Amino acid sequence: MSNPAFAFPVRIYYEDTDAGGVVYHANYLRFMERARTEWLRMHGYELNRLEQEHGFLFAVRSANIDYIKPARLNDLLSIQVAIARTGKASLDIDHEVYRDDELLCRARIKLAGITVDSFRPMALPFTLD
Repeated sequence: MSNPAFAFPVRIYYEDTDAGGVVYHANYLRFMERARTEWLRMHGYELNRLEQEHGFLFAVRSANIDYIKPARLNDLLSIQVAIARTGKASLDIDHEVYRDDELLCRARIKLAGITVDSFRPMALPFTLD
């Protein structure tokens, strides 16, 4: 990712690791979720306010993840976020996870905008510039 829209730091704690002492694979999704939430907050969009004021939620439609190198206890990671594609009711977000300049993991997360009450597709109630 040559120009990330946002980078979020994550320190690796013991609870993030598996029996082998490396970050458990599913935790990368948690880190990416936090980074996306903070990225939206940076743009002025709080998830709870989108729900309360617009009846809007995001649902993860798919996640395509490549695990390249392991992260370990006490590593400081940078979770990078950039828009890959914007649709009327969807966002595709690219994430890259770095330790210093070393790429550890990359993912494309496809998000669908849905209504709170029926979980039917809903247009994004905002724009990202």
